Amino acid sequence: MDFDVVDSSNLHRQVIHSTSWVGKPKIHSAKDRILEINPNCQVDLYETRLTSENALDILQPYDVVVDGTDNFPTRYLVNDACVLLNKPNVYGSIFRFEGQATVFNYQDGPNYRDLYPEPPPPGMVPSCAEGGVLGVLCGIIGTIQATETVKIILGTGTTLSGRLLLYDALNMKFRELKLRPNPERPVIEKLIDYEFFCGITQANAEEAKRQMEIQEMTVQELKQLIDSGTDDYVLLDVRNPNEYEIAKIPGAVLVPLPEIEQGTGVEKVKELVNGHQLIAHCKMGGRSAKALGILKDAGIEGINIKGGITAWSREIDPSVPEY
Repeated sequence: MDFDVVDSSNLHRQVIHSTSWVGKPKIHSAKDRILEINPNCQVDLYETRLTSENALDILQPYDVVVDGTDNFPTRYLVNDACVLLNKPNVYGSIFRFEGQATVFNYQDGPNYRDLYPEPPPPGMVPSCAEGGVLGVLCGIIGTIQATETVKIILGTGTTLSGRLLLYDALNMKFRELKLRPNPERPVIEKLIDYEFFCGITQANAEEAKRQMEIQEMTVQELKQLIDSGTDDYVLLDVRNPNEYEIAKIPGAVLVPLPEIEQGTGVEKVKELVNGHQLIAHCKMGGRSAKALGILKDAGIEGINIKGGITAWSREIDPSVPEY
């Protein structure tokens, strides 16, 4: 189930796809590859977004649900639907160099709300685009999920129900945490608005309003400005240092968004600007817009690069690595 298309940035971790499928629906690419391996498989496609309105109908015919989603609203939705349908939920997630896996709602075991009773505040947990992820983690955690699924179907072995498996790829260590059902957890009686529950709707509305008030510049306009030879501007890069090492726009100065959010970066930017025009970019434009909103509150106006360094790589300089 997916409603996205294959992007070249997916290929280092979503190895079921290939370059020939870039720009095409992920579910069709996945089905094509699965049937190449085993034409006797039954592959049902749902090219749609999982919502509170369709989740119960879509999940009901299946014996096991495997959750490979990457956001909190969908994880809570999948969990609650599995609880209502009394189906095991094989869970996995990854971030940077770490992954975790377990089995929820199996044989009276704990569910996702026992691990995370409440979602984190919006914006506290960076996305994969912001924080990055080691590509092979998807295969490692996905294989663990597949193993748990096979054991559940066969009714054999000891599953991860009641145990959260933590994997640290950087130090090559596995750890386990015990999970128990919380007697005080809320009773799930129906599916709710999970974006509202996670604070996404309000946060998005406020962020969208802030971004609408920020002036934008295309990468073509930035290229013209650079080629003009003027030094009457400061090009600010708000990505993380590891991203800056991978790819950079000539002349860009790095002040990561977390430093700006903490306040120390605001003072750095003030010193850099010193009466010059401020232009900011990140990977695709979201973080730089957020940074400019914070800087605007501090009295520093700036212009956001539409599409970020990704647009620069695709439309101006292909030698700049796209990641």
